[in-house]
Amino acid sequence: MATIRQPAAPEDNPRVKAVFDDIRATRKTDFINNLWRTLAFDPALLERTWIDVKALMATPTELDPLTKEMIYIAVSIANACSYCVHSHTAAARAKGMSDAQHAELLAIVALAARTNHLVTGLQVPVDRAFEAG
Repeated sequence: MATIRQPAAPEDNPRVKAVFDDIRATRKTDFINNLWRTLAFDPALLERTWIDVKALMATPTELDPLTKEMIYIAVSIANACSYCVHSHTAAARAKGMSDAQHAELLAIVALAARTNHLVTGLQVPVDRAFEAG
């Protein structure tokens, strides 16, 4: 259950409407998901969040779009964010992620979690060769 109600008519606020229109144009869809609808309670927060998401996830950068989505899935799993796991898995599938790639991603996430816990529990010192500079 949400901790805040989504605004009943969010696009009555011109700032919210502008962000929603940009989401629609950028993503080439009329669908505005619940994250954006919920963030509409605070137009400034909505704007800041969309600016960051658009800059990293919807603009060409050094990483290809599928890799970005797969990283987002991994971090969402690590942060136990069910909403983001679902959202970014759907986005990754739309960008071509196969069942085999998804299975390998999950295996890597599980392996990283296991070895991270082992290293943390054992307090293994970082090798000098791994330090920058």
